[in-house]
Amino acid sequence: MRIQVAGVVSFAVLVAATSAGGRDEFLNRGEETPFLHDDYRSGRVHERLMNKMIAAVARMRVNVGDASNGAPKWEPAVGITPIAKFTPCIDGYAGTEVNNTYACRNLDLYSFTPHGELGSDDKIGNDIWGWTHTSGGVTREFGLVAQMDGTAFVEVLPSGRIGYLGRLPTQSVSSLWRDIKVIGNHAYIGSEAEGHGIQVFDLLKLLDVSLIASPKTFSIHSDLTGLYNGLPVGRSHNVVAHAARNLIVAVGSNPRTDICASGLIFIDVSDPSEPTSAGCAAADGYVHDAQCLVYYGPDAKYNGTDICYGYNEKSLTIYNVTDLADPRIISITPYYGVSYAHQGWVVDEKDQRYLLLNDEDDEVNRSGWAADQKTVTYIWDISNLAHPVLTGHYKSPAVAIDHNLYIHDGLCYESNYNSGLRIVDISSINEDPTGAGFFEAAFFDVHPEDDDINGIAEYGGSWSVYPFFESGYVLVNTMERGLFVLKYTGSV
Repeated sequence: MRIQVAGVVSFAVLVAATSAGGRDEFLNRGEETPFLHDDYRSGRVHERLMNKMIAAVARMRVNVGDASNGAPKWEPAVGITPIAKFTPCIDGYAGTEVNNTYACRNLDLYSFTPHGELGSDDKIGNDIWGWTHTSGGVTREFGLVAQMDGTAFVEVLPSGRIGYLGRLPTQSVSSLWRDIKVIGNHAYIGSEAEGHGIQVFDLLKLLDVSLIASPKTFSIHSDLTGLYNGLPVGRSHNVVAHAARNLIVAVGSNPRTDICASGLIFIDVSDPSEPTSAGCAAADGYVHDAQCLVYYGPDAKYNGTDICYGYNEKSLTIYNVTDLADPRIISITPYYGVSYAHQGWVVDEKDQRYLLLNDEDDEVNRSGWAADQKTVTYIWDISNLAHPVLTGHYKSPAVAIDHNLYIHDGLCYESNYNSGLRIVDISSINEDPTGAGFFEAAFFDVHPEDDDINGIAEYGGSWSVYPFFESGYVLVNTMERGLFVLKYTGSV
């Protein structure tokens, strides 16, 4: 069912009395976006980004000879070897090898494993997520490493080294885009590959201690707990988990002409073996990514409801999805410098007063605060869900495009493509939400090739980060290299 707009959107003072054409005129203002509103609505802006990514990956891949089956053998990280021993950050660097030495501060390297050693033939990575299992007082931590041709499973050992356990191939064909989330003991894996759907994989299978010695290629037929085939053509750009509701939300599921308009597509996973369609939210069109939570915060009338914060290309869009059959938009908010609202995270899930957002195209377009192409993070006061306020921004010292960010214990872990992992101390936000008190607490630059020019606003390097393990190990999945296991050494 399509969403009905339930309240006054947050830019009501400017556009409430205008026609649809007047609203478009507002959204098209030059200082708000370098693109026409129809460029977003039609998908042209996103297609442009995806084409840039495809071109970047083509440049990464080096043909080093024919494989045994006659197909080209691709090796993006030619000459880059694994690092299996603890490599501390000393005098600003970790490592000693050419192209395998990384600029750093307050982050030590515990291991690095190329994608080829994680079972991938395509050897290009993307998303990363984690899973923790505790039994009998023993806690084990696992990484779910997304790659073009499937998902690699690793165990993060107490030493910080990883044990490769096996992989789950793609459900259809390879794709640069794969996304993973976890609810309970099951992983939910989507992809931009047509015909893929949402794979449901029982992570308890990874507890088999024999897998480290004999990694397994799991079957996409017999080893899946379930498979959701209800997406329009099987594609999704991201997968969102609302664990409290046993709800998976597929977003960016093209085509945009479908009844759900590539918006929020709700999937009930109360029974992981039988994922079931639970409706969709289409009113604001394409959703690139989202975070869905039970609301706790200062906007008292929403306490206990289910809220999704949508990153909708041209706006921050907030939804009330308590009634999946009748979801409602609370607000739609464009912002200064918007080029492509990509992803974000609330600062505190138990007090949803502030939110940080990244824009994937502002540095490329030199929009607003990103005119110098140094990575910009947008700070939002969401204490009134109907009227979010952009209160300020944080600017990285390095030039790079931002991608995914997550917040844990007062630190924002930013995966900023070629400038790598950047950890920002945001603990001052309650006292000063302008960002003036934010500072870079640590970094680990996974792409040394551009260090001599302080970075470049192009695709490559770090795709995503997982910072939620109790052990303190942080997983960074890079596109052309592989998986880094790091640990923060600064103060919290």
